[in-house]
Amino acid sequence: MANLLDAVAALPPQIGEIAERFTSAGHELALVGGPVRDACLGVVPHDFDLATSARPDETERLLRECGANTWDMGRAFGTIGGHLGGVSVEITTYRSDDYDAASRKPQVAFGDTLEGDLTRRDFTVNAMALRLPDYTLVDPHNGLAHLLARELRTPVSAHQSFDDDPLRIMRAVRFTSQLGCEVSEEVLSAMVAMAERLSIVSAERLRGELERLLLCPKPRSGLELMVYTGVADYVLPELVALQDTVDAQHRHKDVYEHSLTVLDQAIDLETDEDGPVPGPDLVLRIAALMHDCGKPRTRRFERDGTVTFHHHEIVGAKMMRQRMRKLTFDKQTIKAVYTLISLHGRFHGYGEQSWTDSAVRRYVADAGDQLERLHRLTRADCTTGNRRKAQRLSHAYDDLEARIAEIAEREELAKIRPDLDGTQIMEILGIAPGREVGEAYRMLLQARMDEGPLGEEEATRRLKLWWQQRS
Repeated sequence: MANLLDAVAALPPQIGEIAERFTSAGHELALVGGPVRDACLGVVPHDFDLATSARPDETERLLRECGANTWDMGRAFGTIGGHLGGVSVEITTYRSDDYDAASRKPQVAFGDTLEGDLTRRDFTVNAMALRLPDYTLVDPHNGLAHLLARELRTPVSAHQSFDDDPLRIMRAVRFTSQLGCEVSEEVLSAMVAMAERLSIVSAERLRGELERLLLCPKPRSGLELMVYTGVADYVLPELVALQDTVDAQHRHKDVYEHSLTVLDQAIDLETDEDGPVPGPDLVLRIAALMHDCGKPRTRRFERDGTVTFHHHEIVGAKMMRQRMRKLTFDKQTIKAVYTLISLHGRFHGYGEQSWTDSAVRRYVADAGDQLERLHRLTRADCTTGNRRKAQRLSHAYDDLEARIAEIAEREELAKIRPDLDGTQIMEILGIAPGREVGEAYRMLLQARMDEGPLGEEEATRRLKLWWQQRS
């Protein structure tokens, strides 16, 4: 309880002001859910979810009397938001929800008691409240004991809870990583039995929980639970398919375990907020987890007994682009992950033979703004237990990064452009905007990549020669 008392003492005074206003008007008010859970762990809450006996109109009036700016986008669900002195709160009328079996959207009904409101919540660790203004702990489902035991249970039966709202299955997955919990036997059985119910949950909500899971400090345990329970079949089936590459003859590594290890190692390579890849980095983590997702489709057993996965990088990049579109990820994130997965194997050619400066330039140009992430993904992709091989790969990548830095300093590699721009090309050739300008630009860019800076005079000579030969 010492953690809880310390966290409560650090709460902003605006919470107490709002509580006094509500109780003076004859209403109950309590801090509920995640903020209370975090306070019990000694983490000072920064999100303030409150529950009240007041109806939404009354809540809005009382917040305004406190001097708060209000918003009511959640009014249909009984929620009124307020902003007071730099502190934002969301206050929801006690609820007693009924769910349609064919949908996860509740039929909202207002309740009358705090205890009844807590019973409708997803897990006991989130079914605790601090009654205000005296900060009395209300814990009708032993959530504090379960939190201390790091066990995830539901206030009602797990089957009923997940049937009411199937998204709670994904929340169980996330909380195992976020809180370092293990699910109870009842919760585990219900997850296995009811994973199919996730098919009625919108892609946006599934994506939201998957993102929150991947951004946890240690997402591996949640991902393993997803696969074990069959939940991943409805969210990220490409992760499940990695298990299909397990080879009883041990002719290649376990791709599923390898992928989880690469994720762990990529997380270790994230930087602080002042570095080039500040963690937690969603793009890097998705790419690390799914970089080999193309291997199940490309696995071939050769006559000499070896196993190959030719072009698995491109196949995997396309697979993840399709999956991420279905999960409604934004275009920028999809493009970044596609780039990383498609390029993650490129470096291995460097370890086998020396690259020309042209090849190094092309590596950087193809990576574009994902170069720093690609550095980390490539390093994380080394999971061999052979120390000598690991050291050789590490030294090879050290050498590649040093060459990139050397060439970048010499040529400002990140700003590679042809020696002539589009306007100059049109003036020299006497042509209007069109396809020919793009072709000329690409020709000069290729020469720039292969040979370094040409200078305007030589580039003009090359351009005229190219145009003459083309004509």
